[in-house]
Amino acid sequence: MQITNFEHPLNEKVRIYLRLEYLIRQMQSACQKTDQWQHQIFFRALFDLLEILEQIQLKAELAKDLTHQASQLKRWLNVQGVDQQALLDLLDKLELNQRQLMTASRLGQELRNDRFLNGIKQRFSIPGGSCCFDLPALHHWLHLPLAHKQSDMLNWLGELNEVSTALLMWLRLTREQGQFLPQVARGGFFQHEAEDACLLRIQICPSYGVYPMISGHRGRFSIRFIPFEEGASIAETIEFKLAVC
Repeated sequence: MQITNFEHPLNEKVRIYLRLEYLIRQMQSACQKTDQWQHQIFFRALFDLLEILEQIQLKAELAKDLTHQASQLKRWLNVQGVDQQALLDLLDKLELNQRQLMTASRLGQELRNDRFLNGIKQRFSIPGGSCCFDLPALHHWLHLPLAHKQSDMLNWLGELNEVSTALLMWLRLTREQGQFLPQVARGGFFQHEAEDACLLRIQICPSYGVYPMISGHRGRFSIRFIPFEEGASIAETIEFKLAVC
């Protein structure tokens, strides 16, 4: 059965983490494409990501979260039935990611100093500002051989390796803490408690023709399913799966 996945953060920190992941995934996908229009998506995502990094102190907060994850996992050491070698390997990866993150230079600094990126960044904040007459340097780059462009994009992505590796690991482990359980929304509404949770994950069949609007915090949340088509009715009962992480 086809399903649509939704996620919703329950605090501002996880909201920022998810936005950064979204931008990193865009960049990773775009640099594998051969279409120059996709390569422009790479730059837009990159500049959005750098803007976020300018506004927050990500390194220390993410390192602290990795330490907390490691503390939680250590509770499973010497517990019968737990694959101890796999657990130790995971703890080693967490420690390595945290160490690399903390010893890295200012996140994104080399990208901010890049002459080419600096020369095109401001125009991307203008609607349609990446046209060839606005950015002839970008237009030239877009028509370089594909191997050259992909090498450049991979190098730029590599400047974010420490933060992206640490961030993606933290989000993966956080998601794995929540188990998807079947739930029912009556009249399009559902609410539940979420003590100490930071992320909600929803799986729903698109045939219902609805999407979730979620509000809440670490203690309690509510989900209201909204019809996508204006004036459409909502099923009396909507079955979905929910993971509270």
